[in-house]
Amino acid sequence: MSTYYDKPRKAYRWKFDRIVDGVQVRRTKLLPRSWSPAEVDAFDAQETARVYAELAGVAKKEPEQSPLIQEAIAWYLKEKKHLKSYKKAAEHLAAIAWAYKDKRFADLPSIADEVTEAYVEDGYKPATAKQRLSLLKAACRWGWKKHEMGDHNPAEKMSLPEVNNQRHVYIDRGQMLSIARKCKHHGTRVAIRTGFYTGWRLGELYRLYVDPRRDLLILPDSKNGKPRALPVPRRLQTIVRLGLLPLTINRSTLQKDRREARAAVGLEHVTFHDLRHSAASEMINAGVGLHTVGKVLGHKDPRSTDRYAHLEVDTLGEALDKIGVARKRTRTPRTPQKTKDAEAS
Repeated sequence: MSTYYDKPRKAYRWKFDRIVDGVQVRRTKLLPRSWSPAEVDAFDAQETARVYAELAGVAKKEPEQSPLIQEAIAWYLKEKKHLKSYKKAAEHLAAIAWAYKDKRFADLPSIADEVTEAYVEDGYKPATAKQRLSLLKAACRWGWKKHEMGDHNPAEKMSLPEVNNQRHVYIDRGQMLSIARKCKHHGTRVAIRTGFYTGWRLGELYRLYVDPRRDLLILPDSKNGKPRALPVPRRLQTIVRLGLLPLTINRSTLQKDRREARAAVGLEHVTFHDLRHSAASEMINAGVGLHTVGKVLGHKDPRSTDRYAHLEVDTLGEALDKIGVARKRTRTPRTPQKTKDAEAS
């Protein structure tokens, strides 16, 4: 018998490891978990005979069909329930089920092209297509790496749509305050000021807690999976002292209030996330380096902070413009000569 139970994979594995005409021949295949012992034995007998026939030249090896995409997605969703984004991931994959239903790994390149083309025609943003196809790619790679579905990376020829959705909208302190002053709810004003002076995301302002002993704002679980802490900024001292953080205002109430306030001052295009970009802009214009800005914003990958590199270049340009500029010399006052009377006295 050429099968055994693979405990880590929780399924039977067929294995062929023989010396045929002085040559070592090895083949292996993980069998479906749902197979009964009788089905395993039947496959063992049939596949072993087929391999012997192939080696003897009696039968040619027929190419195996690549695995079904739906099976890989089932494994992925079953084993990724711990992710914060699990519900969204399941929704995104379900949204393109029409493209991959009953199709196999070999069809991934054409599926990617089909989804991209359909989304462009339907007016979706390229970022939406890319996000959903990226999840499809991840699910198929998971099946290949963790469950030995297929014998090579199924997504190696899969191309994703190019996306350039970086926003470069920055506001200054005056504009931030003009929006905050038009807000009807105090909680909205607190959110806007805190977002501007910390660069933290809106959701993070609901999850943070204050350590009054050390005067810190602490986020126990950030987007990159690591805790984060910031000293309380000077301009937020009163807000923290009054116990207004973390936010408690209803999120939909906040969003409605903020939309009306920014429309009232002609800044309809400014999103809450733009406060984060504006915080980075303010720091860089004040001479703070990109590395430190990334630490404040909680960027795990330095490339996330690279979007602000042009701001740092502008600051460097101002420094370069000062080279060779004539400066007013400060005249050192002369020491008055001692008079003969002074010397005498």
